Amino acid sequence: MKGQKISDRYQVLKSIGEGGMANVYLAYDTILDRNVAVKVLRGDLANDEKFVRRFQREALAASSLSNPNIVEVYDVGEDNGEYYIVMEYIEGKHLKQLLKKRGKLTVSEAVDIVMQITDGLSVAHDSYIIHRDIKPQNIMILENGLVKITDFGIAMAMNSTQLTQTNSVMGSVHYLPPEQASGKGATLQSDIYSIGILFYELLTGKLPFKGENAVEIALKHLKEPLPSIREEIPNIPQSVENIIIKATAKNPKNRYADAREMYEDLKTCLDPARSNEEKIKLKYQEVSDDTKIIKQVKEEAKKIENKNVNNNKKEEKDEVIVKKITGDDLKKQNKILISLASIFTGLVIVVTLVFAIIMFFSRNANIVVPDVANKTVSEAIKILQDAGFVISDEQENMSSKDVEVGHVIRTSPNAGTKRKKRAEIKLYVSTGDETILVEDYTHRNYLEVKGSLEARGLIVNIEEEAVDGDSDFETDQIVRQSVEAGTSLNSGGSITLYVASIGTAYPDFTDGTYTIEDVEEFCTENEVNLQITETQSSTNLDGTIYRQSRTAGSPVQKKATFRIWVYRNSVSGNDDEPCEDGLC
Repeated sequence: MKGQKISDRYQVLKSIGEGGMANVYLAYDTILDRNVAVKVLRGDLANDEKFVRRFQREALAASSLSNPNIVEVYDVGEDNGEYYIVMEYIEGKHLKQLLKKRGKLTVSEAVDIVMQITDGLSVAHDSYIIHRDIKPQNIMILENGLVKITDFGIAMAMNSTQLTQTNSVMGSVHYLPPEQASGKGATLQSDIYSIGILFYELLTGKLPFKGENAVEIALKHLKEPLPSIREEIPNIPQSVENIIIKATAKNPKNRYADAREMYEDLKTCLDPARSNEEKIKLKYQEVSDDTKIIKQVKEEAKKIENKNVNNNKKEEKDEVIVKKITGDDLKKQNKILISLASIFTGLVIVVTLVFAIIMFFSRNANIVVPDVANKTVSEAIKILQDAGFVISDEQENMSSKDVEVGHVIRTSPNAGTKRKKRAEIKLYVSTGDETILVEDYTHRNYLEVKGSLEARGLIVNIEEEAVDGDSDFETDQIVRQSVEAGTSLNSGGSITLYVASIGTAYPDFTDGTYTIEDVEEFCTENEVNLQITETQSSTNLDGTIYRQSRTAGSPVQKKATFRIWVYRNSVSGNDDEPCEDGLC
């Protein structure tokens, strides 16, 4: 709950996500003075010692990974039987949210995202760490386009063959490699298959395999070929389709060996010279179905069929025996049986109706919300739950002169009102007659100040304020505040922090005024990794930059990868070189 401390260090600020395996909270690290994301293992998984040991071991292994495209894992621990992972807090959207908003992405956008995913995942694969749960919900994207892969610890501790055990596995079945669907172990190439399915979804806005349940979808991964992406996007470069075909091959031998090999192929897939390359032919025979699983299904169906046949034969035999009973005896027995059956049926109908009526009225009856004012939080929760209500995860802290610290001031809905059984009740808890002395927060990082003040019960509003690049303020530093230093605020009061909006942005290197040397100098100064792709051209455009991977005006992120495309004069003078983006 809000305000609770995990391991006497991470103070929960609010819930930011729930899943079948874990809940995620925004928390404030009171030791390192920063906001973090804390993922707490939930349900019966926390009681499975074997699972917990594997969860901790592999989460610690994930914490050793260092790459701009991987969410950093800070800590792994246990507090009162609850197991948690502390990670870098990312303010952004996951790809599923982006797809819901946009429908589908452009080819260049999708390629850039998948390049960043494979770039980050290649670091994990170099250490023989398999993610096992690549899907849009586990890929975060920041406003500046930087991609972050999440959920390494949770994903690697999961048994992907248990298709119906948890909601998170059910959600992952759409990206499940055939070898895992058939119960085999995961390999580096299993991640490649999931990336290929994700790539297909980014481009088309839809999943390639759908079904009524998880097993049906898993069997489609085993048996059915991937739908042609060219039917969805006729003008897609053949090189891009080839990458998807190779990544989603049923036979792992036909896929890329690891993420780094796929990344290297993606680097040149949008070059004009590759747009009309031949369609890939897979070297090894594709496994279109899993004969072992199909055989098991057929055998089970045959057993059921034989059982039904045997039952029918037994019924025919019994019928012959019954017919041998004398007519008079049979009539007498029938009369008794009919009378008893009528009485029994009547009783069943009456009992069923009475039970149904009782259940109907009890389910729809309104019950009174108990008064839990001045009770401790734990006492209030027990009283409300015993009365049949559900307690909201959101708890509001309020200043009060009359109610002791940590005790309930009121509830929402209010005490005495009537609500249906299992209605949600929110608690308002006293922080006492608490006052917070406002300090001078200028030049401090707004995230640190915001987390600290919110943990003490203040409402913090953030507004950007443009400052000159020559000023002594840095990005994310507080320029000014709405409440003067030295002022005392009661818990529940509010303050607005005005945050500096500055920073270096990418220029438009394609406007004809920049040279390759200018780009190299820019990237060196801003610690950006530069990649240059040269394209043969018969025109007099040698050295001209005609494309860049980051939009002009977007902020520069240190250690990010920036790519430019440059024309080079063709030696052969071939005038048939394909065009791209309207430039030839």
